[in-house]
Amino acid sequence: MSCEDEVMKIGKKLEKMILNNSADHGGADDLLNKLKDMPMTLTVLQKTRIGMTVNNFRKAASKDELVVLSKTLIKSWKKLLSSDSTPSKSDKKEKEKSSNSPEQTDSPSEMMDVKDSQGSEPGKTLMRQDSEASITNDPVRIKCRELLATSLVLDEEVKVRIPNAQCPKELAAKIEDSIHLEFKNTDQKYKARIRSRVANLKDKKNPKLKEGVIMGLIPPERIANMSAEEMASDEMRQLRAKFTKESIDDHQMSRQEGTVTDLFKCGKCGKKNCTYNQLQTRSSDEPMTTFVFCMECGNRWKFC
Repeated sequence: MSCEDEVMKIGKKLEKMILNNSADHGGADDLLNKLKDMPMTLTVLQKTRIGMTVNNFRKAASKDELVVLSKTLIKSWKKLLSSDSTPSKSDKKEKEKSSNSPEQTDSPSEMMDVKDSQGSEPGKTLMRQDSEASITNDPVRIKCRELLATSLVLDEEVKVRIPNAQCPKELAAKIEDSIHLEFKNTDQKYKARIRSRVANLKDKKNPKLKEGVIMGLIPPERIANMSAEEMASDEMRQLRAKFTKESIDDHQMSRQEGTVTDLFKCGKCGKKNCTYNQLQTRSSDEPMTTFVFCMECGNRWKFC
């Protein structure tokens, strides 16, 4: 496993601890120490956003040793930023060439948040500065932003648990902006993407998704592109996996070691060249389930 993959794996575990209010539970110090021993690079920091995760973990933790360890990590990672922002000779030449260009790219330090000397909290130097959402007068886009903002509003009891929650309106604007940037219009695909975000964020059975967005663990551009499977709760993923397995089992049952018969007529092709199996899938006092497979067209069905 690469360093980046390992960091991502640890980051997800820390995020789960934050969402479950278990930052002080056992195992957190081991995860932080693993991060400390890793050969971290600025590229890995930026791709994994581990600095933001550790900073959020520091805020959620109450044990002094965990807070100190988190701050130590952030401080050591800041040195990578400082060394990377020091221009080499080739960088200086490139900078001289582009000095007269109207477009200038931000240096690594400019791409990060405010420095500690300006009064920021530890760890913010490792977070990419969020760009502001574009301003729009399109009534469709404005309405979509309102729907997203409403879906991001936290219940009162959750607000107490997440004191550093981000502004729903600002997050909604950034999410909508990312979706509009992808489709470049407000057609049916754009609206379907908005509706799916709103529905999942409002889902009372999946509060971790909304909390993750509000806490900054899931960036606006990420939630804007997540699939239904990625947004689903753990329970829903397990249920879908169960249904998928049952479908595969049904398919295999109807095809493998089936008894050839002409007693069943295929509803798809009308032929009677079939195989069937019977299996007790329910309680013993219930009738057996019959799995049928059409050898002509491949259609399969079951009945009790």
